[in-house]
Amino acid sequence: MGKQIAAEKIDISNRSLDKIKPGEKPRIIWDSKLTGFGIKVMPSGTISFLVNYRADGGGRKAPNRRMTLGRQGTISAGKARQKAQEILGDAAGGKAPSNARQEVRSTPTLGDIFESYMQSNPNRKPRTNELYRYEMDRYLGDWQNKSISKITRADIQERFNSVSSQHGQSPANRIMSLLRSVYRAPCAENEVLRNPVEIWLAGGGRFNKKTRRKIDTPAEILRMWQNGFEAVQNDVIRDAIYTGLYTGMRLREVLWLKWDDINGTELTVEETKTGETLRLPITRQLAEVLERRKERNETKWLFPNSETKSGHYEDIHHIYPTITKVAGTKFWFHALRNCLITIAERDIGLATSLTKRLVNHARPQDVTEGYAADWTVEQLRRAAQAIADRIDELIIAPEANDNSA
Repeated sequence: MGKQIAAEKIDISNRSLDKIKPGEKPRIIWDSKLTGFGIKVMPSGTISFLVNYRADGGGRKAPNRRMTLGRQGTISAGKARQKAQEILGDAAGGKAPSNARQEVRSTPTLGDIFESYMQSNPNRKPRTNELYRYEMDRYLGDWQNKSISKITRADIQERFNSVSSQHGQSPANRIMSLLRSVYRAPCAENEVLRNPVEIWLAGGGRFNKKTRRKIDTPAEILRMWQNGFEAVQNDVIRDAIYTGLYTGMRLREVLWLKWDDINGTELTVEETKTGETLRLPITRQLAEVLERRKERNETKWLFPNSETKSGHYEDIHHIYPTITKVAGTKFWFHALRNCLITIAERDIGLATSLTKRLVNHARPQDVTEGYAADWTVEQLRRAAQAIADRIDELIIAPEANDNSA
């Protein structure tokens, strides 16, 4: 037999816990006074209280049970000791400790662990926090007061399917990815808690496959889309679409724009998908959109909406069917980005690195590109204006041809 290591014991109190230093691996330390009462210390420094007891009145042959009482910071050492004494007393008297009651009192809700997750990274950008809160409220709002131990694999499957069908495949992927991240810390701190998203994936669940939808040529669809845009009665949403059309910006980048992001002849977006700040020259067409917005808006947002918590539009997917029906061809916001890139690369013939810079695509680590100087402001301005002018030409091309004939 190998040499047994003596169990580590201390007098568990708030003062003694402050002196504990985490190790490279999780470890359990038992109380020197109350047998069965202990703590689990994680490498991160997180400490959870636990109680170990034997069911069915005790005895060496009785099954061993372990229950997590709570985490340091949410429950005091004294309160945890009191709970442990109650459970040990019930077990010794032949009573089964009230697991359901204990879970309700000690297991946090989804709302609780989401707030902990949001506070765990103080360096996260404000717009990212806004997006996380918006999507959590929208897609999982009815789960906020639900105990995290009560959310099952079946719940995950049902919600994933409903979000996919009602809101789209990408939102479904995003909310499940966020939920999986929110669960990670609590699961690491509680050895009996399992991540329901991980269980769903292990049981055959699959995220929606990411596919890139292709568009017809801009010459074919721009004028058709234009008819759909003009059918949009809400001028705020319509101008948001035109902003996407003339800049190629992503939907979230557009809807989260503030007037503080406009600096003279340049538009700046700090929060982007790539993590790199996007600086775009303001073209004549975009300036006209901004002028319309300024005349009809007294808020800090370019695209305000008084009905949302944030004060601005957070989603405009509901308008896509209207545009598609009037246009006679499918429309989605990201297609505007595809259209702009197609015009830049295929129609005007811009250098690929210049197009990437304008739409803030992640640029690969290319040796030659690494030696080249960055594009100047004037080069970016000329390119952006050329693209915007070509968009206008394609929108009115049929009429122009009729007039010239």
